[in-house]
Amino acid sequence: MELANNETLQADFEKLDPREYIIIKGARVNNLKNLSVAIPRNQLVVVTGLSGSGKSSLAFDTLFAEGQRMYVESLSSYARQFLGRMEKPEVDYIKGVSPAIAIEQKVNTRNPRSTVGTTTEIYDYMKLLFARIGKTISPVSGEPVSRDTVSSISDEIHKREEGARFMILAPLYKQKGRTLKKELELLLSKGYTRIVAEEEVLYIEDILDQVKELEKKQICILIDRASVQKDDEDNQFRISDSIQTAFFEGHGECIVDFVDEKRISFNDKFEKDGIVFEEPSVNLFSFNNPYGACRTCEGFGKVLGIDEDLVIPDKTLSVYEGAIAPWKGETMRLWLEPLLKNGIKFDFPIHRPYEELTEAEQQLLWTGNKYFDGLNAFFKHLESKLHKIQYRVMLSRYRGRTICPDCKGTRLRKDAGYVKINKASIIELVLKPIDQLIAFFDQLKLDEYDQKVAGRILKEIENRLQYLMEVGLGYLTLNRLTSTLSGGEFQRIKLATSLGSALVGSMYILDEPSIGLHPRDTRKLVGVLKTLRDLGNTVIVVEHEEEVMLEADQIIDVGPDAGVNGGEMVFQGKLEALKKADNTHTAKFLNGTN
Repeated sequence: MELANNETLQADFEKLDPREYIIIKGARVNNLKNLSVAIPRNQLVVVTGLSGSGKSSLAFDTLFAEGQRMYVESLSSYARQFLGRMEKPEVDYIKGVSPAIAIEQKVNTRNPRSTVGTTTEIYDYMKLLFARIGKTISPVSGEPVSRDTVSSISDEIHKREEGARFMILAPLYKQKGRTLKKELELLLSKGYTRIVAEEEVLYIEDILDQVKELEKKQICILIDRASVQKDDEDNQFRISDSIQTAFFEGHGECIVDFVDEKRISFNDKFEKDGIVFEEPSVNLFSFNNPYGACRTCEGFGKVLGIDEDLVIPDKTLSVYEGAIAPWKGETMRLWLEPLLKNGIKFDFPIHRPYEELTEAEQQLLWTGNKYFDGLNAFFKHLESKLHKIQYRVMLSRYRGRTICPDCKGTRLRKDAGYVKINKASIIELVLKPIDQLIAFFDQLKLDEYDQKVAGRILKEIENRLQYLMEVGLGYLTLNRLTSTLSGGEFQRIKLATSLGSALVGSMYILDEPSIGLHPRDTRKLVGVLKTLRDLGNTVIVVEHEEEVMLEADQIIDVGPDAGVNGGEMVFQGKLEALKKADNTHTAKFLNGTN
């Protein structure tokens, strides 16, 4: 439908089907002058006009406000009491309103923990991915950490040839306050008759009077003796039951001793190299949960400490030139002099600008060595003198919000970084820019089992990362705080999130999403808006950008001028018709005659 003026629309109003159009009759919000319009469903519609002409009054204060009010009215009276009363916009009626989602240019989150990853829900899927297929790697040996189960031990036993004989043993641990004789008597009362002492099988009854000879030997309880019978189901059940018993009696340890083979020890604890690890779970990777949050910063990523930028404000200066601010005074210079005198002994470049020092050399200024006390020792000394006001004042000059030294700003507990996929931890991934993160997932190689487990999760992650790239946000990291984003960035993040949620039959209202975008990224943004439309949604965009108008299914021009001289619909229809009309500021701009 193409309408060159408002009168034609008024005549056809009664004939329009609300299932095909969103019909607004007599809108008088702010400077709108009894404006009536029919917006076709499931199309990309651009509302344009001069600043202050009434575009936002039509799109947000009328259309979105009514959509939101109708949704709230549909809730129970119990739910409505928590949401407050919403006034009906000043309009005769609105028909055919879909569930409305407004994506405005403002950061409306107050959560200090909210990040790009949590807002887009990508981080939720990544937590699930690492909990399902992540492998815990020991930081000591670099070996994968695993725990043995009854079924895995049974499978290991049945790899042997048919008829192979073996014993299932459990180490005997003496309880505090009990003698070895008492332990053996308790085993007898539990129904165990034999033990194995240094490869020798002994009957408990026969050795109760010779316990002293066993004191220094490694003793195991003989739980069962069996042979491999692969087709005997009863034998398999018996072996599994014996393994379970061995785990119980051996406090998590089980030993399988094959004839003519070395003993194999199994453990049902999740440990390696003497370290007990936490098993991967969703909560282990959640900084909003006390279980997964960094113990130092409690999941905020920053702590109140000594701010390096305040201590070394001018990084173009060298140590000799006074780069270290607190060591400039006559008294405090005593901390600097040992470094200047002895720097040559450990090859420290005192005349090189701080910004050109290596990371190790910069760190040395803080930690110190045997020749001089570093900045950490200096501030510790100040803290010991806090009863004097001058030290309290001096310390306050250099305090600020600094990145947490334990989690490096990722907010997660340290051992979450031991869980890896393809040699990368979740901590490393959230610090990568989104364009590099896409490359990581594109090159990710998984075995058949992991691919089956993680296939759906990976698809969701890859789709949402691709949407962020399409809206021109490939430079962000998932760890970036939402509160530090610009209004335009936050709007495009919400747009990408909407694409990821794949809602159908909704009405999206956007406020100038192209602001701040490079022309190349504007083209990508138009593609995203079209995708949103093709899913079955009505997309209404308040926009001035020519490239977005060129791709619109329909244009609504509000004007003719701004303020009291605006508030009227001066054109509705296709772009070609607007150019031909050449009677509005927008038409003249597009034709190059303005």
